[in-house]
Amino acid sequence: MRICSFLPSATEILFAIGAGPSVVAVTFECDFPAEAQTRPHVVFSHLPHGLTPAEIDAVVSAEGAKGKNLYFVDLPALTALAPDLIILQDLCRVCAIDSPTLARDMAHLPSQPRVISLNAHSLSDVLAEIELLGEITGHTAEALTLTTSLRARIERISGENNPGAPSMTASPSWVGSNDSHPTTKPKVLCLEWLDPPFQGGHWIPEMVTLAGGIPLLATPGEKSRRITWDEILASAPDIIVVMPCGYHLAETIAQFRALTLPPAWANLPAVRNGRVYAVDGTAYFSRPGPRLVAGLEILHAIIRGEDFTQLPPHSVARIS
Repeated sequence: MRICSFLPSATEILFAIGAGPSVVAVTFECDFPAEAQTRPHVVFSHLPHGLTPAEIDAVVSAEGAKGKNLYFVDLPALTALAPDLIILQDLCRVCAIDSPTLARDMAHLPSQPRVISLNAHSLSDVLAEIELLGEITGHTAEALTLTTSLRARIERISGENNPGAPSMTASPSWVGSNDSHPTTKPKVLCLEWLDPPFQGGHWIPEMVTLAGGIPLLATPGEKSRRITWDEILASAPDIIVVMPCGYHLAETIAQFRALTLPPAWANLPAVRNGRVYAVDGTAYFSRPGPRLVAGLEILHAIIRGEDFTQLPPHSVARIS
């Protein structure tokens, strides 16, 4: 089987279940695992390099208003690779390729590949898609081994914060089971973009809930949305986690330092108590793949006020 992955999370999943040798092409953003960087790129972006977050948002908004997409496929290169399977996504409009155009182009590929579109909105969706890719690629056993391990890690954290909650092996969903002691749980705001601010959506509110917090300005499974500084100030978060999509830890810290914050920011409980954190959003929060569970463990450590020595290096830092 010859597989082309049109999104970084799928690339990560394929390598994690042992299908890496079958991956013949990836996107320009596929940087994990390191071996993925040796594969040819067939997906690129029209977005210029070196833009600020505000400039990126302006370009994305303008192109979206025109019905245009930021990503494109090198069709001649794709044709030459003769893939049997192409994996893409419908989850994020910003990161998606023009679906009608892509469908037309895929129909004319001589290899007539099977096209699978991923659309996870929750952790359970991510686990299901890992198992789906395992079945499709002939790596069912490896995929089940991986999801069993990931479920055990999720249940360990969920069990600490939600005694008596149903096991994931008995139920496909474990969201909303931690409301037994709401007054003891900190209010957590996750910022997926800084300028303008966006709250973290999709699986992020669920991860906050599992980790023992109360997600602010977000609903599990719903898309990320733009929020205002007034909303942020009114929500009075106890903890703020800065996780801009597409940025690693050092870049996130630099963005935060360069941001002009409203004067009332200093009065937020999270700021007064030194509980503002930056994380590696790209690796552990933005991509719906296996490392989301490490992201859950990072949130758990943040919410519990633990040290970060047992977490992946360069994954989290206190910034205020």
